[in-house]
Amino acid sequence: MIDTKALRQEQREKAGQVIRQDAFPASFTPKFIAGADVGFENSGTVTRAAIAVLHYPTLELAEYQLAKMETVLPYIPGLLSFREYPALMAAWQKLSLQPDLLMVDGQGIAHPRRFGIASHFGLLVDVPTIGVAKSRLCGEHEPVGEVVGSHQPLMDHGEQIGIVLRSKKRCNPLYISVGHKVSIRSALFWVEQCMRGYKLPEPTRWADAIASNRLFFRQTMQKIL
Repeated sequence: MIDTKALRQEQREKAGQVIRQDAFPASFTPKFIAGADVGFENSGTVTRAAIAVLHYPTLELAEYQLAKMETVLPYIPGLLSFREYPALMAAWQKLSLQPDLLMVDGQGIAHPRRFGIASHFGLLVDVPTIGVAKSRLCGEHEPVGEVVGSHQPLMDHGEQIGIVLRSKKRCNPLYISVGHKVSIRSALFWVEQCMRGYKLPEPTRWADAIASNRLFFRQTMQKIL
């Protein structure tokens, strides 16, 4: 039987280890920015994780890795990171390039116990990490303007836990949060630097495309090959 109480307590303890400030100088310019995405196959029995490493500032694909493994934990609300991180780690360990910054498709501290997958994985690999989620897990915010770039703070019990960003017209906003070793201001800045007209920033858009074998990824690989 899964001890969910112990896992939640572990989240609370590790949330205290998350660094919510920039662990890099103001002049920081990454050479490589990575995106990570996790999905599931075969009715959830197989976990699939993809990591895409992009050159910065061109945002061209430099390397990607895909890992599949047996799912280690059933879906339990609020404990998804324990289900996702093993496959992410398997993909990460295959990389030959070391990213300077990582964007994870999921929550960072915008989580009831301030420890979503972006914080969990960022803490494990000890790399500046940003959570870029497509939906809200907790917190409240004012309506976000329709103009691209409009944003609102995401608040929970008087604490700002993220930023809600209108990244593309006529699309639901993104929920950006600190993962690890990044301030909320820098999290927003770097997500905006990686936008190229789509809803998702290029690092997680690539990771999603690789994980799902989307058409633009297949076409890009055909051109390279």
